[in-house]
Amino acid sequence: MTQPLNIVWNPSEGIDLGFFMIRYYSLMFVIAFGLGWFLMKKIFERENESIDKLDSLFVWTVLATLIGARLGHVLFYDWEYFRNHLLEIFLPVRFEPKFEFTGFQGLASHGAAIAIIVAMYYYSKMILKRPLLWILDRVVIPVASGAIFVRLGNFFNSEIIGHETTSAFGIRFLHDQFSKNEAVNATQIADPKAAYTAIATDPKFADLLAQVPAKHPTQLYEAILYVFVFAVLFFLYWKTNARLKSGLLFGLFLVLLFAVRFVVEFVKESQGGFENELGLFSTGQWLSIPFIIIGLFFIIRAQRNPLAES
Repeated sequence: MTQPLNIVWNPSEGIDLGFFMIRYYSLMFVIAFGLGWFLMKKIFERENESIDKLDSLFVWTVLATLIGARLGHVLFYDWEYFRNHLLEIFLPVRFEPKFEFTGFQGLASHGAAIAIIVAMYYYSKMILKRPLLWILDRVVIPVASGAIFVRLGNFFNSEIIGHETTSAFGIRFLHDQFSKNEAVNATQIADPKAAYTAIATDPKFADLLAQVPAKHPTQLYEAILYVFVFAVLFFLYWKTNARLKSGLLFGLFLVLLFAVRFVVEFVKESQGGFENELGLFSTGQWLSIPFIIIGLFFIIRAQRNPLAES
């Protein structure tokens, strides 16, 4: 039987500047959006499109991603809770069982995808003055690159992890096994960071460390596969005439990205949602199927209309 690498994942919350903490999850979002802006700038320059329209595209995409991802989590994964806590949908806090600042912890990629498509419709009509598929065929390139960094952010947060495994890829997510309060109470060390470090390194707490199972790092699986998705779209846009086939790159993006999501879900812990009612697949898999079907439609459509102007 293959043994896991026995890596104990105990990341810090971020880069401590003394007066301010740059959290890794937020940093990954900043990198994702910054790289996205750079990629779209190069695309706009190639297409002789006004760079003046790029700033509004950036704003629309950022808002659509954050709002769509948040609402997607609320509606698809945790509506039973939020239906009775409507204010918490829009505020980064939790009122029960006690008031605490939580940040926006729930973000769903399916919701972000829907919101971005809707935002691009209005952007294409109101600002860009080009067909919807023209911008969708191009914006999916930076979106694919952004997905890589979002999943890296999930890895730093020790969230969206996989089932227990004895494979060589297993990682022991310390923060997933013990909350801050649990780590403090178990070690009697007041500082959560020091408590986690003690569990990970101090032989005195070996019994606590032994409780941490190795699990699939599904965030890394997705991030690595999204590199492939991005590379395919990037190559086809810059090195072939795929950009001239209306809907082809958009369709490929939907098929490739959500096929990755569908496959990785088999080793991912349940995120909740409606999977218990439907059975067979997880909520993430059920939500991915329509995107894959829609993507196949656009791929077939593009092949039947070769070199159609977007």
